Amino acid sequence: MPIYEYRCGDCERSVEVLVRAGHHEDAQCPACHGAHLTREMSVFAARGGDSNGIAAAARALTSNGAGRSSGGGCCGGACGCH
Repeated sequence: MPIYEYRCGDCERSVEVLVRAGHHEDAQCPACHGAHLTREMSVFAARGGDSNGIAAAARALTSNGAGRSSGGGCCGGACGCH
C-alpha cells in the first residue's frame, strides 16, 4: 500500500497514511481519527522518480528549515535525514 500525505481538517495536522489504491475516502487521521483529509503534494510526487533529484530536494528543504518538523516526516527524525 502506498503512503499518502494529508492535511487533517479536524486537527490541522499534516499526516502520512497508508491507503489502499482506490480507497482514499476510507482514510482517517491517525492523530484524531477524523475523516476530513485533504491530500497534499509530496516532494516525491512533485520531483518524480529520479533519486538524485529527490535527494537534492530533501537537502534544499532541510537546509533552509522548511522541511523540519517535530516528530513528523519519514521516521520522526531518528533516521538522520532531518
